[in-house]
Amino acid sequence: MSGRVLILDDDSAVGETIGFASETAGMEARSVTRPDEFFRAVDEWQPTHIVLDLVMPEMDGVEVMRLLAERKCEARIIVLSGVGSRVLDAARRTAAEKGLHVAGVLPKPISIKALQSFLTDSSRARSRRTSAEKKNRFVITREDLQQAIAERQFEVVYQPKIECSTRKTAGFEALVRWRHPVLGEIMPDHFIPLAEKLDLIDEITQQILEQALLWMTEVEAVAPLSLSLSINLSAKTLIDLGFADRLARLCEDAGVNPDRVILELTETTAMEDAVLALDLVTRLRMKGFHISIDDVGTGYSSMTQLVRLPFSEMKVDKSFVMTAMVSRESRTIVSSIIELGHKLDLRVVAEGVEDEETLDFLAGVGCDYVQGFFIARPMSGNSVADWIAQHD
Repeated sequence: MSGRVLILDDDSAVGETIGFASETAGMEARSVTRPDEFFRAVDEWQPTHIVLDLVMPEMDGVEVMRLLAERKCEARIIVLSGVGSRVLDAARRTAAEKGLHVAGVLPKPISIKALQSFLTDSSRARSRRTSAEKKNRFVITREDLQQAIAERQFEVVYQPKIECSTRKTAGFEALVRWRHPVLGEIMPDHFIPLAEKLDLIDEITQQILEQALLWMTEVEAVAPLSLSLSINLSAKTLIDLGFADRLARLCEDAGVNPDRVILELTETTAMEDAVLALDLVTRLRMKGFHISIDDVGTGYSSMTQLVRLPFSEMKVDKSFVMTAMVSRESRTIVSSIIELGHKLDLRVVAEGVEDEETLDFLAGVGCDYVQGFFIARPMSGNSVADWIAQHD
């Protein structure tokens, strides 16, 4: 058995159906109808997955999730109910904000195929998370980061970005990975915040820029396309008055036109020191670089930022893109952001595209560029030329 599924539904027939579907997917299943039985099973059986009805007579699903959060439950949770989609979406967000792991939401009558997909996908995610947690127990020190910088252990991988209407390759986003000699690949969210805190981020950024700009010239020698290169900037970089000049010199040395380099800022990054950020972003734009505002739609002052800073591109946050096909509200938000971007003469990129249906939707509402696992996962620099040859 690959997991244990605990079902809480006041309708025993529904619970039995879900239990059978879970066992068909290769999992062990238990179904209960009462909250006291449920919490006893949570404590004693320790399920890997929980299927939870939202509307029940003794205790509603939101209260159940609150108590699960108090127990620091690590199970993957699938929420189901006959209530409207907006209530289901709100319940999913409530669970996520309490620190619970939400595999998905399912309306009643449930789709067995969708249920089994949630169970199997979340089992793989759990396996990946367990592996990541082992790495996370490694405490990173200043000395570790300094050694990694000295030994150039940071490596850049590249995720393709395609033109939505033609599906042709438009560019790549450069993403950093730490290739630790013992732990292997360490993702940036585990070391970038510490590097910023220890004032080591500039040295890492320098290595990323050197690698990415050199790669750009090499890949175009074998795949002659006019590609863009997107690079994420730290908030610390935005208060470095010499950064714009250094980046311009790096581009000149590599033979890369600044017009093809896109520097991505999150709204939070741009707000760290609003005055200095405005100075640096303006200077970067004057030198020909493009500036993108990332995660549009998630912040309270995105509109203010779009007016304040001379952006040339905006990226729709992937949380809306990934739920667009199951949430009318997400589709409305995505469409509105794209329309706003075009009215401000900005290019619009949607990230988090994971299926063709979402890609078709984005093309239909006029999105300019997309990226996501459906297009391609981040890849090594050596793999890019082959991917372009196969894709274009």
